[in-house]
Amino acid sequence: MLKEFKAFILKGNVIDLAVAVVIGAAFGKIVSALVDNIIMPCIGILTAGVDFADMKVVLQSETLDAAGAVSTPEIAIGYGVLITAVLQFLIVAFVIFLIVKAIQKARKAAEKLNKMEAEKAAAAPAPDIVLLTEIRDLLKKD
Repeated sequence: MLKEFKAFILKGNVIDLAVAVVIGAAFGKIVSALVDNIIMPCIGILTAGVDFADMKVVLQSETLDAAGAVSTPEIAIGYGVLITAVLQFLIVAFVIFLIVKAIQKARKAAEKLNKMEAEKAAAAPAPDIVLLTEIRDLLKKD
């Protein structure tokens, strides 16, 4: 059973998946920082300084007791956080789309190059054949 587990872990697909998860998590942090610190403040300026993280629909306001402490917390639907999350998702999806498109373009270029090399190799006779043909022609002269 230990050998099977070791074989499973050392398969290329599992390692590739692990690398993808780590890179994806790091990329998610970068996108979160981009959205939270650059994009959302710019959108906030366009919307008269409204912070999306503060956008919510209050279902029940908080109540305070005589000492000023919160006795019943506020119950609200925070749709601004959802807007931020959707924006982050769209940015990640767009970047992944661009990466996949670039990879496909690179693959097509590599396939085209391989095809051209194969055609060139098939069109030109092998060096051995050229040499044998020259030897044959020299022997015919003699």
